[in-house]
Amino acid sequence: MEVIYCDNHLLVVVKPAGLSTQPHLESADNLLDQAKAYLKKRFDKKGAVFLEPVHRLDKPVSGLVLFARTSKALSRLQESMRAQAIEKTYYATVEGSLPEEAGTLEHFLFHDDHRARIVSASHPEGKRARLHYKVIKKEAGKTFLEIVLETGRYHQIRAQLSAAHCPIFGDQKYGSTHPWKKGAIALYHGRMRLMHPVTQEPLSFQVALD
Repeated sequence: MEVIYCDNHLLVVVKPAGLSTQPHLESADNLLDQAKAYLKKRFDKKGAVFLEPVHRLDKPVSGLVLFARTSKALSRLQESMRAQAIEKTYYATVEGSLPEEAGTLEHFLFHDDHRARIVSASHPEGKRARLHYKVIKKEAGKTFLEIVLETGRYHQIRAQLSAAHCPIFGDQKYGSTHPWKKGAIALYHGRMRLMHPVTQEPLSFQVALD
């Protein structure tokens, strides 16, 4: 875990691939507990540490994660998320190529048994999922994408790119036939922009990952 930013209300860290954002039955180690331990040590806190993730990254995904350090910050950031006022940009390496250099993918997703499934717009539990992509570069059999989420559905990027016949490298759950780094898929959250929930200062965080 790498700390990018910390003040009285926010904590921004980089999550490595292979680590759950929150406690999980499969593994005792997780990002939330690591972040709480960091704050407890840094500020010499004697009691419990309040810390809540404002969003989550899938276990095999790396990149920026935003935490709220106060209940006031949490409620305001959750409101910003619902209003789509927090801009999250992801980067992915996918198999094949998309039909256009830049475009929008829109589907309806159903959360089913630890995966997202594409369903029709009339599905009673289908939720609209929309993202915008831009091709950064292409190599033989690979395309490097910049992705901005408009909605934040479960496994959205992974499912939508798979539906576009461009699964993310290493993402066997969604159809990839090419390996990636152990415990990881070729997707990371590399940039985030938001207004500070208390000071209203514009904040921008960016990290480049291999």
